[in-house]
Amino acid sequence: MKPWEDKVRRVTPYTPGEQPKIKKIIKLNTNENPYPPSPTATKKLRELDTDMLRRYPDPNVSDLVGAIADFYKLDKSQVFVGVGSDDVLAMIFLTFFSESGKPVFFPDITYTFYDVWANLFKIPFERKVLNDNFEICAEDYYETNGGVIFPNPNAPTGTAVPLSFIEDVLEHNKDVIVVIDEAYVDFGAESALSLIDKYDNLLVVQTFSKSRSTAGLRIGYAMGNQELIAALNAVKHSYNSYTMNYPSIVLGVETINDRAYFEETTAKVIATRENTKKELEALGYTFGDSKTNFIFAAHEEFDAKEIFAFLREKAIIVRHFNAPRISNYLRISIGTDEEMAALVVALKEFEQQKRS
Repeated sequence: MKPWEDKVRRVTPYTPGEQPKIKKIIKLNTNENPYPPSPTATKKLRELDTDMLRRYPDPNVSDLVGAIADFYKLDKSQVFVGVGSDDVLAMIFLTFFSESGKPVFFPDITYTFYDVWANLFKIPFERKVLNDNFEICAEDYYETNGGVIFPNPNAPTGTAVPLSFIEDVLEHNKDVIVVIDEAYVDFGAESALSLIDKYDNLLVVQTFSKSRSTAGLRIGYAMGNQELIAALNAVKHSYNSYTMNYPSIVLGVETINDRAYFEETTAKVIATRENTKKELEALGYTFGDSKTNFIFAAHEEFDAKEIFAFLREKAIIVRHFNAPRISNYLRISIGTDEEMAALVVALKEFEQQKRS
């Protein structure tokens, strides 16, 4: 061992979904929106003032913060913007979860970046086991802790909890920060945003990556009371003031201002998801009542790894998690109607081969 090697921090990094270089595939593995960005954002892209690229962007991201605040009818002091919700959540871990010494609570089957951040920032944590139906149990979060975070809807399970559930958790955790990660909320769940004035320890995190068709812009945001947002900004500016680039700020404003397109495309995804549920159920797949832009499905007779490999041969990429309790599930992102029809055809072909 070299003399300096024992000084290096060793972490197990997050494993993102595969981004294949092959062009002609049906990509249903990373929950990207199948529809293009807002036409007004696309138009604005062609009109960007490229001279601004030589300058540092606005460190306060004022225009985008203002646009998000207007959309949700909030004050600008209630909005924090980061480079994707991953950046926002990392700032939250660093700001609110790193000092108490008590474990942060989150589900055992959930977004796998949570334990990565906890380990990276040396924050103790405890995974709370979902029940046999892959549901979060509110009473698991009543114990003393250093903070609570869970997605609603949960990922990768896709199921959502009602607002009353979130209030129950908040009522039992008034002395810590509670974070509701709403990356998929626009596809059918109820947002906790209406609770931020009632509970000053609540942060609601959302993203442009899913329902707003702009994963490539890397825009995420948190909403909460102004003291929490000020604390986040203090940490951000102590880390890197210029996190959001100029094109993302400009195009982000256009994206969130185009409410009609946002509502149109989310409605399309929801309709396709509900139709795909029927198709998969007819083929013998089981899954929870997804309120996201994906379905987390398993088949009693067939091994998920085999299905995954067969689909890949057909140039259809889905996500398989080789993890306890969920190793026989596939997470299938919702694509266009045509893409989902091709998926169903491939699944039927797989079954025919297995039964022949």
